[in-house]
Amino acid sequence: MSQLLATDTPIRHFLSVDDLQPDELIALLDLADELKAERLSATGPGPLAGRSVALLFEKPSLRTRVSFEVGVAELGGTPIVLSGGEIGIGARESVADIARVLSGYVHAVVLRTFGHGRLEELAEAGSVPVVNALSDLTHPCQALADLQTIREYKGELRGLKLAYLGDGNNVAHSLLKAGAMSGMHVAVATPPGYEPDGQIVDEATELAAESGGRVSVTTEVGTALTDADVLYTDVWASMGQEDEAAERAAVFAPFQLNAAAVDAARPDAIVMHCLPAHREEEITAEVLESQASVVFTQAENRLHAQKALLCVLLTDRG
Repeated sequence: MSQLLATDTPIRHFLSVDDLQPDELIALLDLADELKAERLSATGPGPLAGRSVALLFEKPSLRTRVSFEVGVAELGGTPIVLSGGEIGIGARESVADIARVLSGYVHAVVLRTFGHGRLEELAEAGSVPVVNALSDLTHPCQALADLQTIREYKGELRGLKLAYLGDGNNVAHSLLKAGAMSGMHVAVATPPGYEPDGQIVDEATELAAESGGRVSVTTEVGTALTDADVLYTDVWASMGQEDEAAERAAVFAPFQLNAAAVDAARPDAIVMHCLPAHREEEITAEVLESQASVVFTQAENRLHAQKALLCVLLTDRG
């Protein structure tokens, strides 16, 4: 599944968390912390000076668009934002032709798309790095910010238990891999029939075997919550699943991140959500606004983690 080219080739894509080696992942988080610390004092030309990055959005976006657009600018580069309707990805023009055209203009392409296959096609046909800003399969940039946030509050990753409650979706997939690579125990609790992709679970299990981490998938909320250091949830009906919202609300109700769930975890557990949050659905307002919540630091860290990622892919920094 990984699209990372060999390390001795000049082009690296980031379509999945495991397009980084485990030591590279930690180095990227270190760089993200450094960029966060120096943000207000940075002077001189940025590492992306003279470079342009195309940001393509087939799906609506707040955090992804703003964090990437600001991030590229803060690194000294030029962001070029295009909507799916403007360029007609796969309709007005083929993905392969778009990739070849953009490769002549920009130094990297960031794509937020419905279909993961489009990212793979873009990476295969183009000649510049491609970054997955969200697909139906994975959300690796979110996972980078998540790990940065967990380490910021917990001081480490290895040995921690992350309990994810809800849909076994793209966010869960990337958390499984990122956590497994970092030596964490990622416990995913979903209703029957909504488990993460089996191949993703298998790949995460292999990564965990190398890091000393652990991966588990259960339909029992209490099993996931026991001894959890990090509590995480996502919306029950993602974009494109609006027609299933009522059905999902009933099915996922026992998996709500509420006060009882917090009480079942470790006393110092932190609460995370990738946003947007639907209060009183997948998470209660009480929990989202509690002192345990690190949700808005998590959102801010999208900026720092993605800046570090662009440095790794496009410069010799990192």
